Amino acid sequence: MKNILIIGCGLLGSSLLRAIKKKKISKQILIYEKSKKNILKIKKLKLPGIIINKLDQGISHVDLIIICTPMSEYKNLILKINNFISSKTIITDVGSSKLEPLKTIKKFLRKDIFWISSHPIAGSEVSGPEYGKYDLFENKWCVLIREKNTKRNHLRILIKFWKKIGSKVILMNPEKHDKIFSITSHLPHLIAYNLVKSAQDFEKKQKYDLIKYSAGGLRDFSRIAASNEIMWRDIFFYNNKNMSIAINLFIQNLNSFKKDMNSRNNKSILKKLIQTKKVRSKIIKLKQDINKPDFGRS
Repeated sequence: MKNILIIGCGLLGSSLLRAIKKKKISKQILIYEKSKKNILKIKKLKLPGIIINKLDQGISHVDLIIICTPMSEYKNLILKINNFISSKTIITDVGSSKLEPLKTIKKFLRKDIFWISSHPIAGSEVSGPEYGKYDLFENKWCVLIREKNTKRNHLRILIKFWKKIGSKVILMNPEKHDKIFSITSHLPHLIAYNLVKSAQDFEKKQKYDLIKYSAGGLRDFSRIAASNEIMWRDIFFYNNKNMSIAINLFIQNLNSFKKDMNSRNNKSILKKLIQTKKVRSKIIKLKQDINKPDFGRS
């Protein structure tokens, strides 16, 4: 590729920037970032790429646009670029929900432009260009959304791009994607936010200074709950139907644990605890984490 435009240069955008440069994927990288704070950081860090101030004629020659902003910004961005991009330009994004954003894309994007959604599974609780890493996507899954009208040639180009970045690519339809990640990603984040809020409420009600006694459990949940609030608000709103189903299942299982505890049902609760431990073993076997205990980070 000759020219790539990255819109939004936070954690994922700046990591893509670094990876594209290191892997020599594109001759020129353009950056559009509306946050003055992030622009100053990009300049201070001397990140590769040319910062542009407007999404106008200067983007007409771009081969690939990667949108790395919260999903609620998609509509405004589409309206800004519609009149200036070439029909040869491929657009992708890194959003964590797909079905609802695709409705916005199909409604407002110019009909001769093709957008293939991506979801690199490589996020973190931190945000900002200073946290970007060139190897963030190495050996991580990247889900590409394939629909009936997806152009094979464009899909092939995007698959090649993500593989060069270091990702393992898998294809899904948007319905399957949103169902899977409502359980594996979205619900755990909601639980983390709710657990930390519960700790705050408990502390206020009981007048205990309990946060300073945070054990590993609350500590680790607080890390997840430190994630970007705008991004996660968008995910909760856009994948609300699947998340509502996931929440109902969680409540059902929580009530089952509560029943076992109150009735002291030893057999039932031990069976649940043993079965759920198997998931951790499977995650390690699949190399999604390492088999080392965490006694507190250095």
